[in-house]
Amino acid sequence: MTESCDIDVLVANESHIGYVDEILDTINKAAKVRGTGIAKRSPEYVKQKMVEQKAVIALCGDVFAGFSYIESWSNKKFVANSGLIVAPQFRNRGLAKRIKQRIFKLSRERFPEAKIFSLTTGGAVMKINNDLGFRPVVFADLTNDEAFWKGCESCVNFDILQRNDRRMCLCTGLLYDPDEHDGE
Repeated sequence: MTESCDIDVLVANESHIGYVDEILDTINKAAKVRGTGIAKRSPEYVKQKMVEQKAVIALCGDVFAGFSYIESWSNKKFVANSGLIVAPQFRNRGLAKRIKQRIFKLSRERFPEAKIFSLTTGGAVMKINNDLGFRPVVFADLTNDEAFWKGCESCVNFDILQRNDRRMCLCTGLLYDPDEHDGE
């Protein structure tokens, strides 16, 4: 069924709360396989993103295929695109790009003046972000909101970030500044 189904990528809402455990399980398993860190999120946090319609979910019928969410920081001056995941059986089909494009569009709709950022260790995500107009930046160019950086504490690489006074980690910071794209 997963080979031939049409995958819908849509803004998540309260009707999608039943997928939360599967989303978090998929994220955690992928991080272990890649051997990379990831900030852990609680089921309540992901549910809230859905209720606030600050998340995107990909579904193949009623089968979970992928997910991402947004969070605003520094009085809505920055928006993070986070938690991008594609279920294993749906990988290598361009779905991550579709999800990333939709979460980017949602970020621009909800926070048109905000700078959008992403932290990643994945080359594919870096390429997708680059195609959307993101550029690599030093961490000092990202939000200085303490609540954002506190979220990194649950990542296995937090000691690296802390040891470097939040200037660098294994992640690459990518930033989309709408002021650099006026008229596009």
